Amino acid sequence: CGHVMKCPHCDVSLSEHAGGRLMCHYCGHTETMPKICPQCGSRYISGFRAGTQQVEERLKALLPGVRTLRMDADTTRTKGSYEKILSAFSNGEADVLIGTQMIVKGHDFPKVTLVGVLAADLSLNMSDYRAGERTFQLLAQAVGRAGRGELAGEAVIQTYQPEHYAVVHAADQNYEGFYGEEIIYREMVGYPPVSNMLAVQVFSRTEEAGFAMAGRLAGEVKERFVKPQEKREDHMLPLQLIGPAPATIGRINDIFRFVFYVKSTKYVKLVQIKDMLEEELRRQPPAGDLTVQFDFNPVNIM
Repeated sequence: CGHVMKCPHCDVSLSEHAGGRLMCHYCGHTETMPKICPQCGSRYISGFRAGTQQVEERLKALLPGVRTLRMDADTTRTKGSYEKILSAFSNGEADVLIGTQMIVKGHDFPKVTLVGVLAADLSLNMSDYRAGERTFQLLAQAVGRAGRGELAGEAVIQTYQPEHYAVVHAADQNYEGFYGEEIIYREMVGYPPVSNMLAVQVFSRTEEAGFAMAGRLAGEVKERFVKPQEKREDHMLPLQLIGPAPATIGRINDIFRFVFYVKSTKYVKLVQIKDMLEEELRRQPPAGDLTVQFDFNPVNIM
């Protein structure tokens, strides 16, 4: 029937893990994999597996006798496990190290001659203006892990968009080339560093209260700072209001999340807006279970 098991506390699907467990990677909720679909009652159910466990299983099937180590959220939960895995791989106790992006950052393995990056498009397609930058950083770091010693190295990138400039320049380790194309995109859409951004984040246990507060604060910004001729959709305007809207993941651990963004070429204008909103919150404090946070030039888009 296409039913997807979701976390009862967050707006995300559960991930299948070894031992028949389903887990939420945001709040830690776990439950047993059902034997019957809770939606239609069918016994013909299975998980879509594309994670590190699946890669490890396929490798062992394709290369009998290969020694593998896996580094992900499951294998690094205990204290010291992260360092233990890296040390074992560095000492030659495994032929292949499989992991999430945590394995590409800052590690030096002189004997590594081949690096493979699977599904590089996942980060390219994120709903974040920094998706290209994040992809380039990840791929450039991954490519740089191969051939760091005396032996020559090779990197293989799996992607449906091999012509994308983030992929092309990462493969060539061309930082200036990537910057040259990325900054043109940022100028076109008016995002940092060519402008500044303020994220106003609202968290509430009640969906209606959270959305109402986000709307109230965004309304104050529009009323006091956005001129009538600036209320149209145009990223080149001196000040632009985006939202409010539910966050990409609208609920985590039973907390509803809403956000709106204010863009301006003048940083001081965003500071004035933040000060005005704080004064408004002091004048009319939010309910006890509702909080508001401000983030200038946010690294992550909610």
